[in-house]
Amino acid sequence: MDFFDKLGESLVSAGKDVSQKAKDVSEIAKLKIDIKAKEDYVDRQYRELGAAYYEKHRNEEECEEAEQFFLISEALDEIERMKAEVLRIQGAAICPNCGLKMPEGAAFCSSCGAKMNDGIYEE
Repeated sequence: MDFFDKLGESLVSAGKDVSQKAKDVSEIAKLKIDIKAKEDYVDRQYRELGAAYYEKHRNEEECEEAEQFFLISEALDEIERMKAEVLRIQGAAICPNCGLKMPEGAAFCSSCGAKMNDGIYEE
């Protein structure tokens, strides 16, 4: 009987170890997910802070970041040019009042009712 008692204790002990290890793995996985979420949050805050700083100082010619501001402005202009090209190819225009994509040549926006003139909002 002594053998079976020791075997039983060993099995119970091993089961507890496996159970604890599974809990540890689960807790580590949850913590890693939480860490990633916080890192993503910090990255968003950095981007928002950088965008706010850019908007506030982009017209300053005599600052350390002037070259970066210029490069960002060039890139944003190129993005707008490419978006306009996509719309031209699609035969569409954007309502500047609400942002809905409309067929090119539409007289009024079907969403907000704003008068459109070649995709340009008129008041």
